[in-house]
Amino acid sequence: MNINQRAIQMLEENKYDESLKLFKEAVEISRDVQSLNNLAWIYCYEEYDDTKALPLLEEAINMNSKSYFPYNLLGEIYCRQEKWESAKDILEKAIFIQSSKTAYNNLAVANYHLRNIEDAKKYFLLASEPSDFALYSHVKCLTEIGNSSEAKRKLDSFSENDNELVGEVDVADLYVELGCYEEAIKWFEKGWNSYWKQPNWIGRYIHSLLKVNNPTRSQELLNEAINEKIEEIKDAHEEECDEDWTESDKQAHIKELLNEKKGYEQMFEKVSSGYVPAMEFDISIQTACYLYGCNRHNHPEYKD
Repeated sequence: MNINQRAIQMLEENKYDESLKLFKEAVEISRDVQSLNNLAWIYCYEEYDDTKALPLLEEAINMNSKSYFPYNLLGEIYCRQEKWESAKDILEKAIFIQSSKTAYNNLAVANYHLRNIEDAKKYFLLASEPSDFALYSHVKCLTEIGNSSEAKRKLDSFSENDNELVGEVDVADLYVELGCYEEAIKWFEKGWNSYWKQPNWIGRYIHSLLKVNNPTRSQELLNEAINEKIEEIKDAHEEECDEDWTESDKQAHIKELLNEKKGYEQMFEKVSSGYVPAMEFDISIQTACYLYGCNRHNHPEYKD
């Protein structure tokens, strides 16, 4: 068993200090693509320190790595640092070596932030599985470029039976963007009892109901949200404070709950007058294991 295999075994056994020591030792013995990449991965995902990982990956890539691992990992770091142009460039190189859904997704994220929506749309689709967040992001891109018919066709394919379903309220939100209020209401109803109730999406739900002339259901839902908020406020008052939850924290939390309750109380009139909360859309990068020699993911050791 070589030093890299021993390091990975220590990591699998949760002996992190011993593992890190071995990964560092491997770099000292030989600064090659495998040792540099694996230590960088440890810095990223065990130490949460991208700044230490960055120069190691740049060094590995300068060795003209024939593997996409260091390129994908460096692309992730650039995305986290919001260096979108750098992320785009390095992920394109990764995909040239070997494509992967993770790289396609992160390349789509970089392009989206660069406002290259057509490219983002293309790469989100390549990264997608049925009903998942990548496909959802693809549909969002379609709405942004004005291709509403294709967006609706893709959104209609989303199913509760798919393992990676993005979420009922998220699907509803996109239907609201398309002006398809009956479909939006159907999906909002599915998510009502399972989603954390927040003013933004509830406001969009109320907007949809009013668009189909159903004020009665709107009031029912708002009353339910208000009553739940009253219970939360009561529970918050009864919470005991400690060093991790101070009296100041408690009062700030109660104030926030009271503001949300007031928002629900005013929501019907506000939405009726034409206000529609903006859709909240946050895209996220994907991560993966890029450890050479990882048996769990069937990764071979690096070979030139």
